[in-house]
Amino acid sequence: MSNTSLHINGQRLWQSLMDLARVGATEQGGNCRLALTALDGQGRDLVVGWMKEAGLTVTVDQVGNIFGRRAGRNPTLAPVMTGSHIDTQPTGGKFDGCYGVMAGLEIMRTLQERGLQTEAPLELAIWTNEEGSRFVPVMMGSGVFAGKFPLATALDATDMAGKRVQDELQAIGYAGTLPVGGRPIGAYFESHIEQGPILEAEGKVIGVVTGSLGLRWYDVNVTGMEMHAGPTPMSVRQDALFAATHLMQEVIHIARDHQPHGRGTVGVVQVHPGSRNVIPGRVHFTADLRHEDAATLALMDRRWRQACAEAGARFGVKVELIDVQHFPPTPFAAPLVQHIREQAQRAGYSHMDIVTGAGHDAVYIADVAPTAMIFVPCKDGISHNEIEDAQPEHLEAGANVLLKAMLQTAGVHLPQEVAA
Repeated sequence: MSNTSLHINGQRLWQSLMDLARVGATEQGGNCRLALTALDGQGRDLVVGWMKEAGLTVTVDQVGNIFGRRAGRNPTLAPVMTGSHIDTQPTGGKFDGCYGVMAGLEIMRTLQERGLQTEAPLELAIWTNEEGSRFVPVMMGSGVFAGKFPLATALDATDMAGKRVQDELQAIGYAGTLPVGGRPIGAYFESHIEQGPILEAEGKVIGVVTGSLGLRWYDVNVTGMEMHAGPTPMSVRQDALFAATHLMQEVIHIARDHQPHGRGTVGVVQVHPGSRNVIPGRVHFTADLRHEDAATLALMDRRWRQACAEAGARFGVKVELIDVQHFPPTPFAAPLVQHIREQAQRAGYSHMDIVTGAGHDAVYIADVAPTAMIFVPCKDGISHNEIEDAQPEHLEAGANVLLKAMLQTAGVHLPQEVAA
């Protein structure tokens, strides 16, 4: 058996992605398979069937996380796990999350076909409600697993129609009985499309993900005074929107002053009363700051708080700053990152180190197990969009790197040139 003979079936990987994409397909070529809907249930049933055909023993925990296990020679060893999610945004694409699950499935199929057994067991995970489009908290299944919030918080969460997670899990047949968390993981790998433009712009096939950006989310309420737009002189106005726009620009300035890893975004703006001839009296907006370095993110946070504190006196308004969420920067496990780097190099794939600016299940799992991620390019860096796209050969390359990295970590008795 030669080194080149040990690889996944790229055509089968692509076809599995396309078959899954038929469940909840949209007119624009994307997917709408919201967490715990009937369509999510159909997608789960399809993938679980494939997992069982690949020889995996499938179990489900109380928040609906799915685990497919492939036995190893030494059952006392903690498993090497890979996985992601198959729920989507309302106007999502075919690859976000799904690629990580299908790549892991393809590895299990490949090992089954070759009759290869690892020393440590292998597992494939499908995490519940990663997207957070229908239910919050976001990254729900992995969050409960990692102890970030209680199981009851997840099960009692409701969507806009008042439907509970617990009831919807039962409705689709995935209200499992296994406890959530406490499951040993020797190592966790997650493969994913980049969801950004860097790999494509740099002409690289593999992104070796060294960690995730830290994140701070804020809600901001600016209160002034509604007054008639015509009779009110500029000098006496308490224009909430005028003040808010200055603060919105400060979010961007803060991020630009801390490049290349600084990020700043204002994603939601609500203006009251919303009339063309009334000076806005209230503005609500969201702010999002990110950086890979904890000290730098803290510096950005201090500058942002100072800007908000000074805006009230400067513009004659009241500014209320509310902390919504804080994820510290998460470095991934250096030995696993090195495995990915080595396997990409040995396979001859162009690669580069990269950090993830998006949230992933891997970010939570990194708190309870050694973790690393593999990125592959997506067209124009577009994701969370029905036109999301990726090249089959890039998806195949990422899955091959995942295969070799998992084998290197789990241990397998192969000729030296194959194990490499």
